[in-house]
Formats: sequence, structure tokens, C-alpha cells
Amino acid sequence: MSKIPAVGVLGSGQTKFVTTRTDVTFPELVREGSDLALADAGIPIDEVDAFVFPLAPDALIGVGNGERWCVEAVGASGKPFMRVNNGGATGMSAVITAWTHIASGMFDVVLVAGADRVSESGSAQSVLNKMWDVGYERPVPLNTITMLAMSAARYMHLYDSDERDMALVSVKNRAHAALNPYAHLRKPVTVDEVLASRDLAWPIKLGDACPASTGAAGLVLVSERYAKAHGLRPAWIRGLGQNTETYWMGDRVGPKVVSDHADADALGEAFWHAYRQAGITDPRSQIDVAEVYAPFSSVELHVIEAAGLAEKGQAPKHLAEGEFALGAPGTIVNPSGGVLCTNAIAVTGAVRVAEAANQVLNRAGAHQVSDARVAVASAIGGDHQFYSTMVLSSDLEEIA
Repeated sequence: MSKIPAVGVLGSGQTKFVTTRTDVTFPELVREGSDLALADAGIPIDEVDAFVFPLAPDALIGVGNGERWCVEAVGASGKPFMRVNNGGATGMSAVITAWTHIASGMFDVVLVAGADRVSESGSAQSVLNKMWDVGYERPVPLNTITMLAMSAARYMHLYDSDERDMALVSVKNRAHAALNPYAHLRKPVTVDEVLASRDLAWPIKLGDACPASTGAAGLVLVSERYAKAHGLRPAWIRGLGQNTETYWMGDRVGPKVVSDHADADALGEAFWHAYRQAGITDPRSQIDVAEVYAPFSSVELHVIEAAGLAEKGQAPKHLAEGEFALGAPGTIVNPSGGVLCTNAIAVTGAVRVAEAANQVLNRAGAHQVSDARVAVASAIGGDHQFYSTMVLSSDLEEIA
């Protein structure tokens, strides 16, 4: 596969993620993410050539076509501006869109900035229920929790896994989030505390679930020529992948399915597409950090496997042996605490890229992975349907 154009993440910013923010309007919150990213990159707003705005379902912020509300907030008036919506994958899809803007040769500096106020919609799960078929799936009722509970149950059935395996994910990620000043849930938990938390939809319990987060994030992407002309050192995007799963839930379980709902094979294809571009042949030995999209503990199990960091059904075994946690050998998974600890839907995928970029630039603070040079990030949107992946590196040399 031919080498992709060199585009880098020069700077990023995040607000502290919380349940609600009553001190700002939505455009003001978006502006916070924009300002933080520009300040981190050291670039004034006048240097930005184009803007990409991640915004997931409008109903979560209560204003239709909310991108129109935020053009002035990010300083985009009079310049190219594009909204992206791909559900939970929105944030990373926006970064990929910005990459495309620059890789085309049309722009040198593109700003991605957005925000979300998930808990302020009244009932996020009622909103998300509307993505399903009106005749067969809404009345179940499907929402993101019940959908992924079925996936978790399927994984347990196929791989002889149990709820304790899921709890190990929560314990690891909460311990990581305690080191991340931007994370929403920062209190460490034990396996027993997770298992004792109330059921949401078996086998998913409250301790297995992400919060509904409010906050903003932004990233500044630059071309290779801009970076070199200004003596800048970004985190380089070395590979990109995207893929899509079938809409119908019933088509993911049974003897004739291509991709079983227990697994994430379509995501796996997206990972390997990015790996081939980046020259990665052995993820377990070549990737130092993985910031993967997993809003429930059960999801992280099959995402680890889709990323090639464990064989199918083997992620629980590796977790039980202490792998994937800060301080362990091998790839560290979600050192920021991940989506399980912070989920402002529209920008969650962008945060994964920002965290991965900070890791390879050695700027992740207390949750920095030692000697991190190569990172992978992923995002998932829709009913576990839209997948995006990205490999980032500290330099443009061949990945060993």
C-alpha cells in the first residue's frame, strides 16, 4: 500500500469533563475547546485555513442544526467549515475529515473543535433509541445499553467469560482515570464494587458503564510543509482506517453471519487497514499505547482483540494477568481512563486522538506511558456500526 501524505497533530486541548456546565452556553463551551487547542499548538486563529465541527445527534444539545450556532464561536466566519456526524465515531471522523482537507493539498492548518452536553438532553438513551428500526427494534426497546448488553452476553457465551472479566476492565480504567485531570469518573474502584453495582441491562452494571459527560475538545492538524517551515514537531498520523457494519442487529448473530455480535470483526478490518499503511505487522510488539473507544467494560474486551492485541476470547486472560495497565510490559490500553470514564459523545473520538498524540509526544502527564513512540486510536458510532482507526507516531521514520 502506498505511503499516505504526512499530516500531523500539532496541538490539542480538553476541558475538564463533568456532568453539567451551567456557566456557559453551548457555543461558549465549544470555544473553550477551540482556544485550548490553538494555545497548545501555539497558532493564532488567523493561521487556520479551515474548520471541521464534530456534532453528534442534535437532540443531545436541544438545538437543531447546532453547527449553525457555533460558526462564530470557533472563528470560522468567512472560511471553509464542515460539520461531521457519525454517532460515537463523530470526533475521530472529524479528525479524518481534517486530515483529508490537508492531504488534498488545499490547506495547511485545520482546526477540529466541538463539545457535547450529553446529560443535559433529559434522557440520552431515549434519544439514541430513535436510531433503530421503528417496527422491529425500537419497541424492544433497544438503546446503546441494551444493544451492548446483548453483545456482552454473546461474548460470555462464546468464550466462557463472566462479569468479573468485565469488572477488571473497569478497575484498570478507573485507576488510569485517577491520574487524568480531565477525566469525568476519577474514583478508583474494586472488582467487588463493580460487581455489587446495580444492573442496567444484564450483564452490564452501573460500574461497567460510561458517564454522560459535558465538555469540549479541539485539535490542530498541520501539513508536513507547514510543520517543517515553522520548525514544529507534531504527532504524525501514519495510518487511517474506516469500516461499516450492517444496520440490522439480528444479522449479527447466527450460523450464517459474517461478523458475530460477540466480536468486532468490522472494526478489526479498520485497524488492519491503518496498520498496513503505517507498516505495522505485529501490533502487540509495535504499538506502545492504544486509546480505544469502549463506553462499556464489555466492549473493551472485543476491541482489544479486534486491534490485534489479543486473540479472540483471550483479552480477559491477559487482563487477569495484569496486562494493558500502566506499568505493565507491552501495549497499554486506555491510559487516560478511556471512554468508560469520560463520554461527551460528539468529541469522544477526538479525545482518543488527542490522548494518543500526547502519548507519542511524551506530554500525557501523570498517565504517560514510558517511552511511547507509536499509538493507535479508535472510535465507534451508531449501533456499533461505524468504525474509525488511526495510527500516530512521534516521527516519520519506519515503525520497527
